[in-house]
Amino acid sequence: MTGIGGFARRVVIGLPFAWLVLFFLLPLLIVLKIGLARSTIGIPPYTPLVGPNGIAATLENFARLGHDTLYLRAYLGSLRYAVVATLCCLVLGYPIAYAIARAPLPRRQILLFAVMLPFWTSFLIRVYAWIAILKPNGFLNNLLLALGLIHAPLPLLNNSFSVELGLVYSYLPFMILPLYSTLSAQDQSLVEAAADLGAPPWRSFLAVTLPLSLPGIAAGSLLVLIPAVGEFVIPTLLGGPDTLMIGKVLWDEFFANHDWPTAAAVAVVLVAALAVPLLFAQKLLDREVPP
Repeated sequence: MTGIGGFARRVVIGLPFAWLVLFFLLPLLIVLKIGLARSTIGIPPYTPLVGPNGIAATLENFARLGHDTLYLRAYLGSLRYAVVATLCCLVLGYPIAYAIARAPLPRRQILLFAVMLPFWTSFLIRVYAWIAILKPNGFLNNLLLALGLIHAPLPLLNNSFSVELGLVYSYLPFMILPLYSTLSAQDQSLVEAAADLGAPPWRSFLAVTLPLSLPGIAAGSLLVLIPAVGEFVIPTLLGGPDTLMIGKVLWDEFFANHDWPTAAAVAVVLVAALAVPLLFAQKLLDREVPP
């Protein structure tokens, strides 16, 4: 029985690792292989790494990323949009998650349902809805004109504002849910103890609630930051000609230029860059969560 139990434990532990190897590590290695190849006209549009003359791998595609400022501006632009969106989601999501966590249980379920309700609609449809709201003759401009608050339509679409608005709207639930999970699990007796010791509400929040919610902040920030960096739909539909994000560059390299090796190199560098905040957040979670 002991042998069967040990085998079962190894299977249970090994399945998640096998999943990660099959659906994360293996595709990443395939992308890396393409990034080390040379672009060519054919199917597939890149040369094999091992040819008649031996290994034909090259680092030219990665070197091109450092020489062409387009890619650097795309990386920095994506990071800027993602960081601003993450901070906005944190500022908006923390009070919402805190209010839900402190609400009575029946009302709490309704509020959580309202947070998750947008996921019942297609992501693409929700982004298209913002076009109807923000365009010059859209709902928002027509409302402001009818109220007499403006005399001409505001430029709300095809700029940085619309991209940030789309990112915050789309990824705000990913910030609220981890924060709610952390805040609802906190021991309220600690807050009551701080109040008994004479701490005002703002002091007990800063000294007790906020530090204990750091794991939720880290998890929510990662869930917003990582997909926002590589976002393609939102900058394409809501952004303008000055909106440069790495997702759009990847699309152009793959489907417009048919330069798969360069696109693969861009993707590999993006994954490597995103590994830095992942490691930082993991250290933060390991420090905050007791063993």
